Amino acid sequence: MHADEDAPQRALVQLLQSWRQAGLTHWTSVPPLVVEQPVPIPAAANIPRSRSPQQAPADMPRGKSPSKESAAAGLALDPSRCQTFQPLDLPAGERPAKLAEWKDRVAQCVRCQELASSRKQTVFGVGDPNAKLLFIGEAPGADEDAQGEPFVGRAGQLLNDIIKACKLRREDVYICNILRCRPPGNRVPALEEAENCREYLDAQIGIVNPDYIVCWGSTAAKNLLGSEDTIGKLRGKIFHYGRAKVVCTYHPSYLLRNPPAKKDVWDDMKFLFKDMGIDLTAK
Repeated sequence: MHADEDAPQRALVQLLQSWRQAGLTHWTSVPPLVVEQPVPIPAAANIPRSRSPQQAPADMPRGKSPSKESAAAGLALDPSRCQTFQPLDLPAGERPAKLAEWKDRVAQCVRCQELASSRKQTVFGVGDPNAKLLFIGEAPGADEDAQGEPFVGRAGQLLNDIIKACKLRREDVYICNILRCRPPGNRVPALEEAENCREYLDAQIGIVNPDYIVCWGSTAAKNLLGSEDTIGKLRGKIFHYGRAKVVCTYHPSYLLRNPPAKKDVWDDMKFLFKDMGIDLTAK
């Protein structure tokens, strides 16, 4: 028995005739579905991924207050930024003006409605635009909000002591925070707020182009590196953000509550400066 080779064609003609009788005269073609390949995550970053901070300005409504769920969840940003971030590599003489441009832009920012409506002023950053060492804290407090400069309260005074112990001056480093506005009640920054402010943080890092970055506290470490590990687990290791080497240690405000941890921070500073080729114990 031979198969009827014309059967499929006759069946198609009958189907088209039935559609025409039903009133169908034409149809539009549908483009093929394109499936994007996932971005690979470095094996060392064994944590869940969330929306990339680079996409936050486009897909997040402005003026939205952070949800309780996101605030409680902490900061779990995309760790692939550590590898994809690239500094601007500007000439040294152009960096102050470029930072000033971004400072003016930050002063007009209203991306976080709650923070913009409660702040006295934005707190951008201070220090040497050509610093080899950049410090990142959490967010402005009441003193910082009043003076417009990061790390000027009690924790800031302790940070100054640490800098001095490292044989540097405050103006030798560049200092900024994860947020540029004070969260009400000095609460921990919410994920949406950190994402909104990430463009400004990356701009500062990109312009200063430091050799080393110190993350002071878990909020800075989690946000920059995309890691959910505690500071205790992050200490004593070298990470990378773009070309910069990153070291994590306790926030000075934690030291005010737990003075014995000052020894741990001093050990972290010796570890950092040893990698820089400097022996802090030398007389």
